[in-house]
Amino acid sequence: MLLTVVSSLDVLCRQRACEMLAAAHPAAMLVVHDLLDDGVVVRRVFGPNAPVDREETRLEHGCLSCTVRLDVVPTVERLLARGEEHIVIALPPAVPAAAAVSALKQGLTSQFTVGSVMVVCAPDSLEDHIWDHHTLFESGFTPTPEDQRTPGEFLIGELAFSDTVLMADPLLVPVNPDQRARGVQLLNELAPHARIADGADAARRGSHNYAEAMGRTIAGSVRTPAQAPASPFVTVTQRVQRPLHAERFRDALARLAEGCCWLRGRLWIATAPDCRIAIQGIGPRVWLENTGPWLADQTAQPPASGATDREPSLDWHSDHGDRGTVIAATGEHLDPAEFARLLEDCQLTDAEMDARPADLPDPFDFTLTS
Repeated sequence: MLLTVVSSLDVLCRQRACEMLAAAHPAAMLVVHDLLDDGVVVRRVFGPNAPVDREETRLEHGCLSCTVRLDVVPTVERLLARGEEHIVIALPPAVPAAAAVSALKQGLTSQFTVGSVMVVCAPDSLEDHIWDHHTLFESGFTPTPEDQRTPGEFLIGELAFSDTVLMADPLLVPVNPDQRARGVQLLNELAPHARIADGADAARRGSHNYAEAMGRTIAGSVRTPAQAPASPFVTVTQRVQRPLHAERFRDALARLAEGCCWLRGRLWIATAPDCRIAIQGIGPRVWLENTGPWLADQTAQPPASGATDREPSLDWHSDHGDRGTVIAATGEHLDPAEFARLLEDCQLTDAEMDARPADLPDPFDFTLTS
């Protein structure tokens, strides 16, 4: 029993992807869900020759997670029980594939394999979506007003979790060749682990590794690609070992994030030394998050390879373990030297290292303990 999970930002790209997948896998069952206003879920199931089923259901809580748990999972369960060998699940726009796969793993009783998780997008609109400052609701991608994610936040999360990026240019929208080429270059930089596919038959069936995919989405995780040749986009990574002066880092943050499509990493801030602070910046939005204690606060030894879900290989210092700052920035024509200088200038001086953390200014107001 093989499942292919498809996520998308907009319905036009998803429609094109469904047509491509139906042609590439004519024996598969195609399940398409849409979430409408007032909690109405529309489910359409297509077989090899004709539409099989169409049904509307009104959910008490018409949220994305309820749609997956109360309609997507039961529908797939019925099809698996019927003996279907390959099911393609086209999620409602803006529903994260990670949430769907997790719900399927928890809710299905039949045996199944997630063969591929693919995110569908039009490369020529990728940069516009990343830099869109509106929420998904304001941009018309979801009927849920409470969803405060931006289009860029959704896409970056899907690119991290998916094993395949299916480029599906909507037939109704003219394609800008130059912007499409830039979009493909940016996709290679943002999702180096994924196959960037022009056709549905190019997806790597059987390649999805759930544990690795979840690890790529952990807040504070840093994975950097090899620089692609002849690309305007670059990923710059910088590490510093001393704690950061919170006020100087706040002042430098705007410069660090300038021009970055994606900023991510973890921070060791002097005024919250026991807190592993994750930083995430996608397009115009940057935020910090306390993700709990450092591993060094829980163990005196570095974890064995594969023993942690935070990152496959952690820097481990003999004195301070995994504590430290590492930031990666992906953008166009970034200057590694300036990025390094800005971050290094945020480190504590010798005199500041001797001072108590409580004596230092704390504009972020993080708690001193986890």
